[in-house]
Amino acid sequence: MTRHLLIVTLFFCFGSAVGQSLLKKADRHFENLAYTEAAAEYEQYLSGEENPHPETLLKAAQANYYIGNAAATVKWYNKYIETSPSGPVTEADLHYAQALRIEERYDEADFALFVYYKFDEDRQQILAKQKKYLDSLSNTEPKFKVENLDINTAVADFGAMFYKDKLVYASAKDSIRDGGKTYDWNKQPYLELYIADRNADGSLKNEEKFLTHAQTDYHNAAVAFSPINKTVFISVNNVKKKGGLQNNKAGTNNIQLLYGTLEADGLINKKQLPFNSDDYSVGQPAVSPDGKWLYFVSDMPGGFGATDIYKAQIYKDGSVGAPKNLGESINTLGREMFPYVGDGVLYFSSDGHYGLGGLDVFISKADGNMYTLPQNLGRPLNSNRDDFSYVLSADGNSGYLSSNRAGGKGDDDIYYFSKDTTCGRLIAGRVTNPKSGQPVEGVEIKAQGEGNMYADTSKADGIYSITIPCDIEVSLVAAKPGYAPGTPDDKGTIEMKAFEDLVRKTGDVELIDINPIYFDFDQYYITPQAAAELDKVVFVMQSFPDVVIKIESHTDSRGEDDYNLRLSDDRAKSTCSYIVSKGIDPKRIESVKGYGETRLLNNCSNGVECTEEAHQLNRRSDFIIVKK
Repeated sequence: MTRHLLIVTLFFCFGSAVGQSLLKKADRHFENLAYTEAAAEYEQYLSGEENPHPETLLKAAQANYYIGNAAATVKWYNKYIETSPSGPVTEADLHYAQALRIEERYDEADFALFVYYKFDEDRQQILAKQKKYLDSLSNTEPKFKVENLDINTAVADFGAMFYKDKLVYASAKDSIRDGGKTYDWNKQPYLELYIADRNADGSLKNEEKFLTHAQTDYHNAAVAFSPINKTVFISVNNVKKKGGLQNNKAGTNNIQLLYGTLEADGLINKKQLPFNSDDYSVGQPAVSPDGKWLYFVSDMPGGFGATDIYKAQIYKDGSVGAPKNLGESINTLGREMFPYVGDGVLYFSSDGHYGLGGLDVFISKADGNMYTLPQNLGRPLNSNRDDFSYVLSADGNSGYLSSNRAGGKGDDDIYYFSKDTTCGRLIAGRVTNPKSGQPVEGVEIKAQGEGNMYADTSKADGIYSITIPCDIEVSLVAAKPGYAPGTPDDKGTIEMKAFEDLVRKTGDVELIDINPIYFDFDQYYITPQAAAELDKVVFVMQSFPDVVIKIESHTDSRGEDDYNLRLSDDRAKSTCSYIVSKGIDPKRIESVKGYGETRLLNNCSNGVECTEEAHQLNRRSDFIIVKK
């Protein structure tokens, strides 16, 4: 028995030692940004560990996030949440929401995202607006056809940029140099630049390496060309003069921007940007159409998030000025990357603005020194994975983007997109009566925009559908005699309130149906409760322009009779003033009269003891319909 116990003990100690060794190895790879190896080692370690430390679970989640394994990110982050006593971790929480979105678990992702920003009402409002806009695109037929290019391989191919009638892009397909160098982060070969001719259908041919005498032995990617001279900007690893990576004190190698003048297959007058640094990255350049501004991406100190977009002036002598952050209307706590600039328009990718998952392409228009709220380009240009490096042709009808979406050939692929000239946007939904919940037939729905009208009539089941051109904005209204006009909600549902549902009859008298408007004792000002009810009167009068009313106001029996007549008259005039203040023509109010205590609703007359509630029933206003 003792011998068996000793064997078990030795086995446990051996297994524990092996596990700790594996954990140390995983941690070391994590610290060295070798996330592919770290993720595999954490997976192996955690599969045999019953009570892992929360920090290990978090590192496993983060390692998988950095190599694009969203399912594993969600798995380990969920286990981290279950075991961590310390609560949320800021950066990881945002990555968790992003991973859920990549997995298309959108409700969970939204909850995580809005919880993350629970103390930032401004950001919540921005995200809500962006979500509403993106949701509105769900009824839009695709504007573009998106096609995977034949030149893509099983490794990374991305970063297309127009150069004259050609295309320059980066690929790892032929970049294993002597010694078999690979990038520790994802274990792929380093990137090289290629140039190819463009066919009429967007496909590429005659590929060859670009600037072979100017590329480094490490990453060479993301280029931009000046439109007014032969200057080219290139993103490269920070490399020593005699070769080899120039790491910073923490052992991290960063990206730098080089620029120079194109000559044959190389660069002359090659320079570094004045704000390159060993301590942070500067890359992914874009040049404005007038050649006066360089846009780029950096994680330099003072930014808003993981990576921000900056711009710097390009002077006539070719030198580049100081960098300026584009501000928090563009930059978020997440990653803003791959800018592309048109005339007054900025395209960029982000996982910090509201999107479908991973990096999405957004558009924002320049407004002086500010930018409009970035809007998601929607599907099919965006997907639930990373979509980036968007470039658009001069006529706006085609372009290229990069993506690691499902259905590709490997890692990142380059896609060609072209405008679908038959594109139509579908507006569809159902018309219902909110009181009965039943469909409303015969409602005319009109969509008007840019001088054109598009219309449909709801069927017996309340369904309507209108197809309009993709590129126009429309205003939509629904109308039917005897119903208040309606507009669709985010899901296309239109509630149509019938006139008969908004009024009530007392004998031969027809009144607008509202809850009683009660005034405080001896007062005639409009209370918040009174305003809410008066808004219902305003709604009826706005919805049915032929309606004419008279206003009658009443008091309880307390106080002198003459005083009550004056008080009720003041109350009637007060309600009238409120209605007119909402834009109702005073001519549609036939009369305004106070009746004091002459028309009590109960026996609470002079000298009769009643409760406050009983007296309050007599302090009221009625809105009687005299014409419709």
